[in-house]
Amino acid sequence: MRVVFDTNILISSSLWYNSVAYKLLIKLIKEDTQIFTTVEILDEYAKILKRDFRYSDEETNYIISKLLSFLKIVKPIEKFYVVKEDPDDNKILECAYFSNSKFIITYDNHLLKLKEFKGIKIIKPEEF
Repeated sequence: MRVVFDTNILISSSLWYNSVAYKLLIKLIKEDTQIFTTVEILDEYAKILKRDFRYSDEETNYIISKLLSFLKIVKPIEKFYVVKEDPDDNKILECAYFSNSKFIITYDNHLLKLKEFKGIKIIKPEEF
């Protein structure tokens, strides 16, 4: 199976070990599920770690190196303009589409409102 974690799920699954997102991440890794991301998503992740959690560049790079042990990077070849309220969310749709993922896992309301995009289900970790 192929899935995409939104940036907020990456944060939750990598910083809070009691979170539903973390438990889902461990389950998916054990099941050998492919989890996709993009450089753009990882850049946003790094920005949030530094800005909101005050991680240093060194700490951020270390965490991202750990994430890359199980995340697969995809390079979208087209931009989508589906989410008008928060255009940054479109990078999640692009990642899912160009990785042929079946699910987007997110807590983002703009994405959750869509429920589905080009056959890709958009759900919360609890629903997965």
